[in-house]
Amino acid sequence: MKPKKFSGYEVFVIAILTILQFSIILDFMVLSPLGPILRPALNVSTAQFGIVVAAYAISAGLSGLLAAGFADKYDRKKLLLFFYTGFILGTLFCGLAPTYPLLLAARIFTGVFGGVIGSITFAIVTDLFLIEVRGRVMGFLQMAFASSQILGLPIGLYFANKWGWHSPFIMIVLVSIGVAIAILIYLKPIDEHLKVKTERNAFRHLIKTISTPMYIKTFAATTLLATGGFMMMPFGADFGVNNLKISLDQLPMLYMITGIASMILGPLLGRASDSWGKYRMFVAGSILMIFVVIIYCNLGPTPIWVVVILNIVMFAGISARMISSQALVSAVPDQTDRGAFMSLNAATQQISGGIASYIAGMIVVQASTGELLHYDTLGYVVAVSIIITIGLIWFVNQYVATKLHNTRV
Repeated sequence: MKPKKFSGYEVFVIAILTILQFSIILDFMVLSPLGPILRPALNVSTAQFGIVVAAYAISAGLSGLLAAGFADKYDRKKLLLFFYTGFILGTLFCGLAPTYPLLLAARIFTGVFGGVIGSITFAIVTDLFLIEVRGRVMGFLQMAFASSQILGLPIGLYFANKWGWHSPFIMIVLVSIGVAIAILIYLKPIDEHLKVKTERNAFRHLIKTISTPMYIKTFAATTLLATGGFMMMPFGADFGVNNLKISLDQLPMLYMITGIASMILGPLLGRASDSWGKYRMFVAGSILMIFVVIIYCNLGPTPIWVVVILNIVMFAGISARMISSQALVSAVPDQTDRGAFMSLNAATQQISGGIASYIAGMIVVQASTGELLHYDTLGYVVAVSIIITIGLIWFVNQYVATKLHNTRV
C-alpha cells in the first residue's frame, strides 16, 4: 500500500512542531554538555548539578499535573502559545542568571511552562493525524532530538566556549521567538475536541483521567521509559571528558556526527514503525539499547571513533523506542481526554525523570583525578528498567490493537 501523502498544511504543522520541539529539547539537553564549563564557573558539585537538571523536570511534572484538568478546555493553539511564551521568558532568565541559586530558580520557572508544551504537541498530532501515519509523524518530531545535536549543541558549545555558558540560552530565546510568531500567524485553531460533550469541571475531569485503569498502566510504562534517559543524560558530557578522555573541542564533533545519523534514521524508523509494527520496533530498539548501554557505561579511555559509533547505535535504539512508544501511547486516550492524558503522561515522565536525575547525582561521584565513579551502576539500572518496560508496553500495544479493531482511532 502506497504511503499517504501529507498536504501542504500538514507538512507545515509537522515542520513547525518539529522546530518547536527542537527549541524545547535543546533548552533541556544543552545543560548536560555545559556541565564541564558551568560547574567550575559556578563552583557546584555533581550533586548540585544533578539538582539543577532535576529541578526543571520536577517543576515541569508538577505543572503538567496542574494543567491536566484544563488541557481539554481550550483551543490547543492558544494553550500552546501561552505556555511557549512562558518558556521563552524562563530561558531568557537562565541566560541572565549570574549565580547558582538564580539559575536554579530560572530552571524551575522554565520547567513550569516548558514541561507542558510536549504534551500539547502530541495532543495536536493525535488530533490531526491518523494512527496509520502517526509513526511517520513521530519520526519527524524525533528529528528535533537529532537536529538539536547537529545544530544546537555544537553551536551552543561553541558559544559557551567563546562567550560563556549563558550565551546558548540567549540563542534559544532568539530561535523560539521566530517559532512563536509563525505559530501565531499560520497555525489554524485546533478546537474539534471542544465540540464533543465532556466533563466540564476541571477537577472531575482530572480525577476521571487519573482513575482510568488503562491510563494508569500507560503512566507506569512512561515512568520507566523516562528513567533510562534521565539517569544517563546529566553526566554524559562529564563522563565523556573525564572517563573516556574526549577533549572539550571534540564534544561538538561527537554530538554533530551522532545527530546527523539520528536525523537520517528518525524518519526511516518512523516509516518502519508504521509498516513493520510499532511494538516490534520498540522491542528491537530496547534490546539494542541494553547491550550498548552496558558496554558504554563500563568504558575507560576510548578512541573518539569508537565513541562515535557507540553513540550512533545508542541513539538509534533510543529513536526506535521513542518513536514507536509515542505512537502507541498517543492512541490510548479517548478524544475528550487527550489533552489531560498527554499532560499527565508528560508530568509522569518529567517527575520520574527528575527523580532519576537526582538519584544519578547521588550515585555518581567525582574522584580527585576528575573521573566519575559508579557510572557503570547507572548502566545496569537503565538496563533493568528497559527490560521491565518491554513488558509494560506490551499491555499498551494489546489495548491499542483491541481499540483499533473495534473503532478507528
